[in-house]
Amino acid sequence: MTWIIEESKSQQQLASDFMEHVKNDNALPIVGAHDGMSSLLAKKCGFNHLYLSGGALSASMGIPDIGLLTLEDVAGRAREIIRASNLPLLVDIDNGFGEPLNVARTCLEMVEARVAAVQIEDQQIPKKCGHLNGKKLISEDDMVKKIQMIKKTAPTLKIVARSDAYAVEGMPGMTERLHAYIEAGADIVFPEAMRSEDDFRFMRKEFNVPVLANMTEFGKTDYIDLETFSEIGINLVIFPVTSLRAAAYNIETTYKVIKEKGTQKSVLDKLQTRKELYEILKLHEYEEMDSKIARTVLPGEQVDD
Repeated sequence: MTWIIEESKSQQQLASDFMEHVKNDNALPIVGAHDGMSSLLAKKCGFNHLYLSGGALSASMGIPDIGLLTLEDVAGRAREIIRASNLPLLVDIDNGFGEPLNVARTCLEMVEARVAAVQIEDQQIPKKCGHLNGKKLISEDDMVKKIQMIKKTAPTLKIVARSDAYAVEGMPGMTERLHAYIEAGADIVFPEAMRSEDDFRFMRKEFNVPVLANMTEFGKTDYIDLETFSEIGINLVIFPVTSLRAAAYNIETTYKVIKEKGTQKSVLDKLQTRKELYEILKLHEYEEMDSKIARTVLPGEQVDD
């Protein structure tokens, strides 16, 4: 956790950095990080902005994404990721955990955790993944009140307003809602479950604020690369559950090998090494802070007398 060995950025600094990069000419890739380790790996690979998906967090806890998460679940994991990475984090808070007063508490908790931006949606609870059927919406007015409450109680938080209305009310209904959310104070709009490049081109022409695209896997949206999104004028592209899917797939593969062969030797080249683990965790920097801790020497490494 970098907050022990590095100077932590304030919530205001992280929020300002988030919006500064959103307004660049190219589409900003924001990868999902479902825990502290995945946030460090994202940072190592050159990503400077992260996303905490409710779907990925739910799955990491062994539960489906139907609104079962608590505020404590989300705030705790957000705090873990920001402490580890010291990077701006966009957090999926679903419906804000209730009515406007609940939303106020939720967003104050996010500010305390140093979250840069929150994503709030207009679905009812129990909710559905944005790319599945059977979604139900709250009223436009109820969503507007939630956004206004965030602006009033947590003004330093950046607001991503997500609408799931495309599947329920069609494009006209969704654009009407998103215009109302912008007027209420949303900084960024998130039209969920668009299908094609043409849909995103329409969205870009329709709104004068940054537009976010969701590039989730196995959903309703065509796979579109960052270069194309930049050409369209889309500002942010999230890859929300990719890290969780990759981790789950590779963990299962390794478990199968151990079960079948009784050893992990055949997959050692696919595992993070001890040296790589200690480097990304900055073990030696932690050890240097306490003279009582002997500097770690890797097995097989030569020790200077």
